[in-house]
Amino acid sequence: MKPHAAPRLLAAATVVLVSAACAGTGSAGGETGDEQLQVTVSSYPLQYVAERVTAGRAEVDNLVPPGADSHNLDLSAQQVGRLGEADLVVHVSGLQPAVDDALEAQPPDRLVDAAPLADLDGDPHFWLDPSRMAELTRQVADAASDLDPDGAQQYTANAEELGQELTALDQEYAAALAPCAGATLVTAHEAFGYLAQRYDLQQVGISGIDPHVEPSPARLREVVDTVSGRGVRTLFFEAATSPAVAETLAQDMGVQTSVLHPVERVTEDQDYPGLMRENLSALTQGLAC
Repeated sequence: MKPHAAPRLLAAATVVLVSAACAGTGSAGGETGDEQLQVTVSSYPLQYVAERVTAGRAEVDNLVPPGADSHNLDLSAQQVGRLGEADLVVHVSGLQPAVDDALEAQPPDRLVDAAPLADLDGDPHFWLDPSRMAELTRQVADAASDLDPDGAQQYTANAEELGQELTALDQEYAAALAPCAGATLVTAHEAFGYLAQRYDLQQVGISGIDPHVEPSPARLREVVDTVSGRGVRTLFFEAATSPAVAETLAQDMGVQTSVLHPVERVTEDQDYPGLMRENLSALTQGLAC
């Protein structure tokens, strides 16, 4: 048996037990009239969308506490129970195997799987492209409306408002980064592929998708050649991760460093629009445009 198989099997079994214990208690949302929808999400960007779309008619529960890492999330028995009781789950399949297993063992009333919005190989960070976030907004509104038809008008209005804000953010990015078209974006790891694709930047990662994998000497030489050959003036490292490799490279090459936020480990005083605009400021100041 694989090292993590036993905990994942236990989590899946717990889902079934919790669901059986809760049978007959009734579900939240449109069926009861007075109770709110119970929405469970598995990362901060999904929480942001779910809270905005269902505002006033749902309780949104994020399995990942503020400031914590959403990758490879391990579920407690209590969290498995919350998944089993949820009316609606918003998740990115493939990112958190324990959540995938729990949902397979006990599917919720409705699941919005955002994985189809993440079409770059191995990179889940679709939310760094506001236009993809706008599509998720519509999907959450449709799912909530199906569960709670009485709230459909409100969910639709909320989704339209958020969609307009995301479109405005997308336009803000496009205008600010237009002079940078084709510029090379050197990042500590390759978490910004959707942003680069949307705004015509060329991402080069010191590490690959996994920030915990140390770059090889050959990879470091490739990055040095890229920085020298393309006139790169800034190496971007990720908030909440060690900047050591990027800072060492930058110092050796005489270029500066700056911070980009992947909008995952978010504290209670941060939000999606604010962090995205901080990223835009860092990009416009740091890219060779």
